[in-house]
Amino acid sequence: MAKKKRNEDQFAEREAHKYEHPIPSREYILDNLDDRGHPATFRQIAEDLDLTAPDEKEALRRRLLAMVRDGQLHQNRRGAYGLVAKMELMPGFVIGHKDGYGFVTPDDESDDLFISARQMRSVFHGDKVLARVSGIDQRGRREGMIVEVIEHNTHQIVGRFFTESGISFVQPSNTRISNDILIPPEDKGSAKSGQMVVIEITRQPTSAMRPLGKVIEILGEHMAPGMEIDVAIRNHELPTEWPKGVLSEAEQYSPEVPESDLKGRLDLREFPFVTIDGEDAKDFDDAVYCEPRPKGGWTLYVAIADVSHYVKKESTLDREALNRGNSVYFPGRVIPMLPEVLSNELCSLNPKVNRLTMVCEMTISPNGKITRYKFHEGVIKSHARLTYNQVYAMVAQNDAELQSLYRELLPHLTELFTIFHVLRKERERRGAIDFDLPETKIVFGSGRKIEKIVPLQRNDAHRVIEECMLCANISAAKFLIKNEAPGLYRIHQGPSPEKLEDLRKFLSGIGLKLPGKEEPTPKDYASLLKAIEKRPDAHVVQTVLLRSLSQAIYSHENVGHFGLAYEAYTHFTSPIRRYPDLLVHRGIRRILRRQHTPGEEDPRLAKMGEHCSMTERRADEATREAVDWLKCEFMLDKVGEEFDGVISAATSFGIFVELKDIYVEGLVHISALRSDYYQFDPTKHALIGERTGMRYRLGDQLRVRVVRVDLDERKIDFMLADDLEELDLPPKKKRKAKKDKKKKKHE
Repeated sequence: MAKKKRNEDQFAEREAHKYEHPIPSREYILDNLDDRGHPATFRQIAEDLDLTAPDEKEALRRRLLAMVRDGQLHQNRRGAYGLVAKMELMPGFVIGHKDGYGFVTPDDESDDLFISARQMRSVFHGDKVLARVSGIDQRGRREGMIVEVIEHNTHQIVGRFFTESGISFVQPSNTRISNDILIPPEDKGSAKSGQMVVIEITRQPTSAMRPLGKVIEILGEHMAPGMEIDVAIRNHELPTEWPKGVLSEAEQYSPEVPESDLKGRLDLREFPFVTIDGEDAKDFDDAVYCEPRPKGGWTLYVAIADVSHYVKKESTLDREALNRGNSVYFPGRVIPMLPEVLSNELCSLNPKVNRLTMVCEMTISPNGKITRYKFHEGVIKSHARLTYNQVYAMVAQNDAELQSLYRELLPHLTELFTIFHVLRKERERRGAIDFDLPETKIVFGSGRKIEKIVPLQRNDAHRVIEECMLCANISAAKFLIKNEAPGLYRIHQGPSPEKLEDLRKFLSGIGLKLPGKEEPTPKDYASLLKAIEKRPDAHVVQTVLLRSLSQAIYSHENVGHFGLAYEAYTHFTSPIRRYPDLLVHRGIRRILRRQHTPGEEDPRLAKMGEHCSMTERRADEATREAVDWLKCEFMLDKVGEEFDGVISAATSFGIFVELKDIYVEGLVHISALRSDYYQFDPTKHALIGERTGMRYRLGDQLRVRVVRVDLDERKIDFMLADDLEELDLPPKKKRKAKKDKKKKKHE
């Protein structure tokens, strides 16, 4: 084969800028191997590229290893490098399943490959691998075979330590990792059987050997208060420790705003701004004030903490804030995005003190349209720290005592409620989708044990603030677009054709129809939600409608927000706890100070959007895991008790039931249903008996008994109360079950 000429490398100039001693680019190496037509050894590639100097050969060796790690090349058993695409291999990440099997999600975004439980023993969830299609299963899914692990991404695991028959091992708390990790005697430290520990992986799993680990931290006893959060933090690798540089940078700030920082700002300290939040809130992002206009309509001011004044671009604080992406809210504990001196003090809009803000001033017409908006770098002094319940009691319930206490603020609060009702009508006219799904709150008793789980009560004061924030966010998005400035948008796309087809089939089965044509609008969804308000299965239909939509994400490209029916939307109102809001503030400040060039682009925004979307999902998953643990702990002493519930999901392996008034979900496995063979109908969201025709459908109400609670796997198993007679129980337990059932009937 003729040697390649290095001057033919079209990326040579790029490489020369990046490296002092450049070698051929990755693209050029791939072209060379493609021309060769078969894998080549390191020596052959070096000869082809005319690399003879020792430093050039070393650079080539490192580049080839990096290309293998990134899934561009594969090194076969003979040591030769070949093109992954030519070898019918695809790089991707392993996604584990709690039942032992898994999937490989290919980098090329093609359909996932199903990976058997046997193959999953040689990898961990999150590993990057090379896989090939090995066949198609009976369900039409592509089956895959893992050829090689490119990159091991699991190096620490949190789990429960056990010693049985002299053998020590750790059972991971992350249910996506099905491998137990063996712990050699010399690496168990002082860990005792049953304790929760953190281990370092000392030997990765292979097809022939189980993984080994070393105990590096003992978290404590399995049921210790707060353990669920410690475990979730480590399972999802949430950053909790502040780097030294961040702390030293934060220590430069005091809780008071110096007078020098007020210069050049719009002084709004005499305006009666107030913060309205929950009783347990500690950081106050936003303050609001509203006044009527002489000729009708209102001027609405939304003042947001000016975090960008303190957290400078590329500072140590900024890098850590981006790393965290957002604050994470667990029951009774918060992992903040910014150190407390900023989040709870200097940036927080605490009452009666000067605070720097970014202010959105909006003119609202009598029919609820934003006709004008302006942004200011301002300074305010919040006149009161109010709660939702206080404001609602004052304005909506005419609480005389509160009205007297806040008599100077009452007229302005009343105006906020007036403008809220107008904005809600505009929201309905626009066709925004308004899901009203219940949220819950865990109430702790002594020793951090759950006392009860209660629904979060929302009143119109919550909705007042929600509408004000929506107005500010949409104005921020319009401001960026108008000035052709880069920024992160909050985007939400409509349903995919597949999900839309499933939704229409489900609705048809219960006598409903989604308005609109092939591509429904938000108004079509809103119209259907309005129509089902009084139906007993309204909650179920809302759930199915919600599942048909995609998840909202952050993106540097604006494609609109389907759910809110906005052509452009962003997050501006919570920079203390969300990094995208901080970026939007910086963009607005550059416009106000005339420091931006219309049409300029920020090449980092695309990756920042992906990262912030990831940290948001990570926080949601970690919080959900901790809550699931707490709910399981709450149900431990309720095994054997019966509850009323509603089917919250139907799957091929059973039905999930949410208990009424307790808001805890568990599974009735398909094997525990009445004697029949059941088939899952995904379009009807139901399990249907082949012989009896018995249906278990999303939204059906039934009575269940708690039969098992597994805290380690965060699973609760139910059985239908009517099926207890079919249980293969010892005679004594069966008599007790019948007695309890009879007693309940008489009650």
